[in-house]
Amino acid sequence: MAAHKSGKSGSGRGRSATAASSTLSARARKSDGKPRGLRFGHRFKDAALLTRALTHSSAGGLDNERLEFLGDRVLGLIISELLIEQFPAENEGLLALKLNALVRMETCARVAEIAGIDAELILAPSEDRSGGRKKAAILGDACEAVIGALYLDGGIEAARKFVTKYWQPLMSEVTGDLRDPKNALQEWAQGRKLGTPTYRVSRREGPDHAPRFTVEVWIKGHDPAIGEGLSLRSAEQAAARVLMKRITG
Repeated sequence: MAAHKSGKSGSGRGRSATAASSTLSARARKSDGKPRGLRFGHRFKDAALLTRALTHSSAGGLDNERLEFLGDRVLGLIISELLIEQFPAENEGLLALKLNALVRMETCARVAEIAGIDAELILAPSEDRSGGRKKAAILGDACEAVIGALYLDGGIEAARKFVTKYWQPLMSEVTGDLRDPKNALQEWAQGRKLGTPTYRVSRREGPDHAPRFTVEVWIKGHDPAIGEGLSLRSAEQAAARVLMKRITG
C-alpha cells in the first residue's frame, strides 16, 4: 500500500510539473505564436532564461532577483556608453545625474510598460489580483532582469540593442530637467521672503505595498499646486514642479 501510495503521489507530482511546464511554455509565446523573446529583439537560445526573468518572487521557484542584479549593472554600463556618445561636452557630474535619472525605478518601470513586459509577468494569483502588474518596483526589477537575460543569452550586443531601442527615445525627456524641483521651489520662495513651501498629503490610494499619493504644495501668495506619485517624495516633487512651472512661466 505504501508503495502504491508513493506511486500515485509521484504520478500526481509528475502531472503537476507537466502542467506547470505547459503553462510556462504557453506564456513563453506571443499571441501570434512566435517565441516571446522576439518581442525584445532577440531569439533566445535558452528560453528558460526569459521565463525566469519574467518570474516574480511571489510565484515561487526560480525568480528574477539574480537576473535583476546582473541587469542593473549591464543597464548602467550601456546607458553610460550612450551618454558619453550623445553628450560629448558634458562634465562627469552632469553625466552622473543623467545616468541616475535614466536607470531609476520609475524609468525602468516605464520602459517595462512600453516594451510589454507588464503583460508577460509571471506572478502569484494574489499578487496579480492586487495590481502587481502596475507596481513600479515589480516592473522595474523585471525590466532589469530581462536585460540580464539578454546579456547572458546573447551577449552585450543583445542587451545593447534592447536598451538603445527603448531608452534612446526617452533620453532627452528624462534628462531634460535634472534639478530637484523641491529644492528649486524652496530657493525661489526663500529668495523672495515667502518662507518655506508647505506640503500636505491630500489623498493616499492603493494597497500598502503599492500606494499612490496626491500632495498639495503651498507658498505664501500663490494658489496651491497638486502632484501625484508612487511615493511620497515623487508626489511632492511633482507638485513642486507644477508650481514652479506656473509661477516662473
